[in-house]
Amino acid sequence: MTAARTLLRAGAAVPVLAALHGAPVISTFGPLRKRLMPRLSGQGRPGHVALTFDDGPDRLSTPRFLRLLDVRDIRATFFLTGSMAVRSPGLVKEMAAAGHEIAVHGWSHRMLLLRGPLSTYDDLARAHDAVADITGSRPRLFRPPYGVMTSGTYLACRRLGLRPVLWTAWGEDWRARATPRSVYDTVVRDLGSGGTILLHDSDATSATGSWRNTLGALPRLLDTCRERGLEVGPLRDHQVRCYAP
Repeated sequence: MTAARTLLRAGAAVPVLAALHGAPVISTFGPLRKRLMPRLSGQGRPGHVALTFDDGPDRLSTPRFLRLLDVRDIRATFFLTGSMAVRSPGLVKEMAAAGHEIAVHGWSHRMLLLRGPLSTYDDLARAHDAVADITGSRPRLFRPPYGVMTSGTYLACRRLGLRPVLWTAWGEDWRARATPRSVYDTVVRDLGSGGTILLHDSDATSATGSWRNTLGALPRLLDTCRERGLEVGPLRDHQVRCYAP
């Protein structure tokens, strides 16, 4: 009888543990996140916009973004997937040497809601260590795949000294039906002073060739920021509090 009660209690605890694990997923909802979690959203100092890219580095597409940003004298934050970074360590070093901020996007682009705490930590730690080994500097920022946070993600970030940062505006540039115009319009719809823009410099987890739409939209987007008096740069220049302990 005692064993049966123990099993029943354990079974009853499973939904509770699952709810605790997935509770932070509420941060996925942009409007709610921006209102209640401005720091996680990447809301920073007025007059500045953080430009960020996910899913690279990609030997085909990333160098094209680097050239455009170099011509504009703009630095950005690149959230690298660890499995991609180790394939192109020279490119990662080139990005860091050019002054771009190198952050992590996990080892593999898998939703962390499907991982337990230990698996989550292993994934983040592997990506963190790979980037640190390549660049010689420990990354300080993390963005979860699909923007989905879990309790295990927060714990792993704390152990690794990583600060999770999402975004306030994105281009939905991963879609097969995206165009340079749609990417631009979608970003500008939510573009504001102190915001963080999410784009992709790789189609590793997006529609094939989708990065071309992002690259096509980027010059006009940068022009719009300038016209609005918004300085564009990496997250390290965006919000000092991102690096507060």
